[in-house]
Amino acid sequence: MKQYSADTVREQILAVLHAWGMAPERAEITAEVMVDTDLAGIDSHGISMLPMYQRLIDAGKLDARAEAMIEREGSSTAVVDGGHNLGHSAMVTAMQLAVSKARETGVGVVTVRRSHHFGSAGYYARIAADAGQIGLVTSTTPTKTVVPTRGSRPVLGTNPLAFAAPTANAAEPFLLDMSTSTVAMNKVKVYDYLDKPLPAGWVLDGAGRPVTDSRAGYSQLRDQQEGGLSPLGGTEQLSSHKGYGLALMVQILAGALAGATFAPLREPSDPNDIGHFCLAIDPAFFGEPEQFAASVSQIVDLLRAEPPASPDRPVLVPGDIERTVRAERLGSGIPLSDGLVGHIRDICAQNEAPFHL
Repeated sequence: MKQYSADTVREQILAVLHAWGMAPERAEITAEVMVDTDLAGIDSHGISMLPMYQRLIDAGKLDARAEAMIEREGSSTAVVDGGHNLGHSAMVTAMQLAVSKARETGVGVVTVRRSHHFGSAGYYARIAADAGQIGLVTSTTPTKTVVPTRGSRPVLGTNPLAFAAPTANAAEPFLLDMSTSTVAMNKVKVYDYLDKPLPAGWVLDGAGRPVTDSRAGYSQLRDQQEGGLSPLGGTEQLSSHKGYGLALMVQILAGALAGATFAPLREPSDPNDIGHFCLAIDPAFFGEPEQFAASVSQIVDLLRAEPPASPDRPVLVPGDIERTVRAERLGSGIPLSDGLVGHIRDICAQNEAPFHL
């Protein structure tokens, strides 16, 4: 495991995106989102996605040359067509548009259809928080990986959601970023890269038994025949029906409302057609924005000050760990496994792109 500077990782991502034919401005945005994700320690959604993107391009399911377009627009709403390209740039456009509309009407709601994987949902929610607004982001996923409570085969995706709100410290917004499954599929992929055993309960077989071998678990998730990831909660006894319900909420907002397809109803030859949903709310329409940010700070500061059950494990709030990891990695670099670096070397050779790692 070697560590690479953020600039080196960005340079490598850009080299691949340019070789795929992505427009320069869109490539810059995509690389920025991917590097920011790796800096935050979300290793499953940054540069490690390049091998999967390459497989999608090879299968004709990803058009790296397409541009996103605003398809429909109202005073506080809009629909963006992602053109079956990666979703990073399309979602930056969508959330910036939602924020702009919220400044005018109090609320901005923008959906994206015909999109693809967009990395970490939290990046887009934070766009709203950085503008002094509340942001909510949800997204469908292209694969069936999550077994519904009481089910034996995968039907839903990990269906992530993110929520952000500004605090009195502009550099430290409240930022919740989570999947509605117990764990994201790409975290299982990272464990496979590292050849580490899976925690019991992340992946279940068709009979509901835990799968702890990371290679077997990731292979099972790719196969999508039986078993899969558990909904948030893990088991029915531990309230997995709550994660299951949240996943359905995400599917309705980012799928049905956005006009995107539902994975179980899509034919294998069809485009992935991932959908995204973003909501921006301007606190200025409900009171004084500075008072709102101060109130959010009171909430999170009180929680951080709570006495911990163990002295070496303080109480945290969403976003704290990512900020800590980002500060560390800006100094020490982003760790990449030898296996991942080998895959990226192969992608560069296939596309005649410069190899920088």
